[in-house]
Amino acid sequence: MTQPKYAPILQEDEARPAYRLDPPPPWRARRPGELVPGRAPAIAGGGSPGPDQGYALLLARRFADRLVLRPGERREDVLSGAVAIALRRASLLGRAPVAADISFALDLYGFLSQAPDELVAERARLFGGLAHDYARLRSLVASIPEERLRSPARPAGAMVRAAGWAPATGEDAAPATSRRS
Repeated sequence: MTQPKYAPILQEDEARPAYRLDPPPPWRARRPGELVPGRAPAIAGGGSPGPDQGYALLLARRFADRLVLRPGERREDVLSGAVAIALRRASLLGRAPVAADISFALDLYGFLSQAPDELVAERARLFGGLAHDYARLRSLVASIPEERLRSPARPAGAMVRAAGWAPATGEDAAPATSRRS
């Protein structure tokens, strides 16, 4: 039984003495898996690290019924490419992916509206079999200029109309083999 506080005894004589802990030492990221402040090193094919990236897969599934696909285009390939582009955009903006990132990626290649035939031919070449080829997926993401990824999202179809039929790469883009993502 504990002793009442009004009993005149010393603290070390109490039945349950209080333990005093030392303050913790300063914390530092020393283990290999811990992220340290600053920009992650660019490794070819390493992707774009960011928080809560798995959420982009759920967001992409929500757009599956809104895709405007032509014969020969597969939903899995389109959504894989859109997720990779959206993750790159979200990581450049320093946040987790949101629905606007997926919409941005799909609208970049005209998948949310009727696209011109030239763009459809180009995106069929870029997105065909993309869900099963990681190297091509990374190459697609690397071919999009960073400035384009940082630009604000627009309503469906507006990006394709504003940029003509070549919405992603443009003339200022370097070849995908020389870029890192």
